[in-house]
Amino acid sequence: MEDDSPQERWRRRTEVPLAVGSLLFLGSYAARVLLHGMPEGWRDVCVAVTFGAWALFAVDYGVRWRMSRSGLRYIRTHWLDTLVLLLPLLRPLRVVRLYEAVQKRHGEPRLSLYARVMVYASLSALLLGFAGALAVYHHERLAPGANIRTFGDAVWWTCTTLSTVGYGDKAPVTGVGRLVAVGMMACGIGLLGAVTGSFSSWLIQVFTLEDEKRRARNQR
Repeated sequence: MEDDSPQERWRRRTEVPLAVGSLLFLGSYAARVLLHGMPEGWRDVCVAVTFGAWALFAVDYGVRWRMSRSGLRYIRTHWLDTLVLLLPLLRPLRVVRLYEAVQKRHGEPRLSLYARVMVYASLSALLLGFAGALAVYHHERLAPGANIRTFGDAVWWTCTTLSTVGYGDKAPVTGVGRLVAVGMMACGIGLLGAVTGSFSSWLIQVFTLEDEKRRARNQR
């Protein structure tokens, strides 16, 4: 039976607005960082959109916290939502949750468990990578002694960091840039582990089914 609790109804109602807010946040932040010659009026609009998206997340978090009536335990049991509220770079992940919700509304998911894990991990890596590249470029491009001067440099650094390769030719020198780097390293390890683990499990499942079919044919 479908859950029809107040918390679940609120979650269903806010899925699309929060996903739209995530995209607006990412788009407004990208415009502020990449469009250096933006008129002051448009820059103010982007700032307003950015803070408006944060306010949307804050209201949603507060309402769900109040509905839960669990006090501070809510923070521990909903740690991802807490991080999304506190760390702006994680807000685009709400788009991944919207994709999951759309899949559920169509009944049984069209993709297998292993394929869904790989799709979610790939989408998360793409969104986090883009947001991380924006943040590093924003704080590094004018910093003394920095070697990440263009957005292309930031994207290259993000790819090497998320993939855990660590090429080493580009590295952040500011405090904020290094903090983002630590988060990207942790996310890269987790996402890479999820993809490789799911792919390995899928291969094992395929080979197991083939062995079972071969044994069944031999017994005949």
